[in-house]
Amino acid sequence: LQGYASEMDNPNLVHLIPSALQNKKEILFGNLPEIYEFHNRQIFLKEIENCIENPELLARCFLKRKEDLQIYEKYCQNKPRSEALWRQCGDSIFFQECQRKLDHKLSLDAYLLKPVQRITKYQLLLKEMLKCSKNSEGTAELEEALATVLGIIKSVNDSMHQIAITGYEGDVSELGKLLMQGSFNVWTDHKKGHNKVKDLARFKPMQRHLFLYAKMLLFCKKREENTDGHEKTASYSFKNSLKVINMVTVG
Repeated sequence: LQGYASEMDNPNLVHLIPSALQNKKEILFGNLPEIYEFHNRQIFLKEIENCIENPELLARCFLKRKEDLQIYEKYCQNKPRSEALWRQCGDSIFFQECQRKLDHKLSLDAYLLKPVQRITKYQLLLKEMLKCSKNSEGTAELEEALATVLGIIKSVNDSMHQIAITGYEGDVSELGKLLMQGSFNVWTDHKKGHNKVKDLARFKPMQRHLFLYAKMLLFCKKREENTDGHEKTASYSFKNSLKVINMVTVG
């Protein structure tokens, strides 16, 4: 934030900022200032340090800060947009100059990945704590704390998938909470009119990525594209939808 974000407002360097980056600081850095402010207050840190003599109390720190830790979800949701912008502008003279002044061996994108790495390290910490506290005081709270962090990570993962949905004309935020998502084999009615399950089984299934919201089930086709020699990025082309109230379970 100090070596890059603030330098974007430096009048001596403004001429080095590529046009594609103009007025897009919030896209590149997301809500990193919010994450920084949360940790800079050191309230969470002090709460954890107070558990050094009583490690069984550690879980309560995470349970108490459950809502605060959800700021990572917002950051991770923006990460694909940030990465796309970085691929477009990362090799600019502006970033090279900032890195030179900081004398950093790593470029900015390595630091922008830190918040994502941090939230995953929390779950590893809690898992290790659980291994050392079987059937002891605080075990139940540790399990609840781990479930909380895993819930945030799942929400982050689901969110990063749903922002890649293309072609849906509605607003996905109006479909309610995203309950689950994943790839499935899907059968649909044949053009000639076969509509019985036993008839559908004769036809080759289609691979679809499904997003189950509280109000709607979206059927999408997953597409992967290489971007400038980097790893493949996935997108989900909307194909069909089904209202939850119209869904029937076949057993």
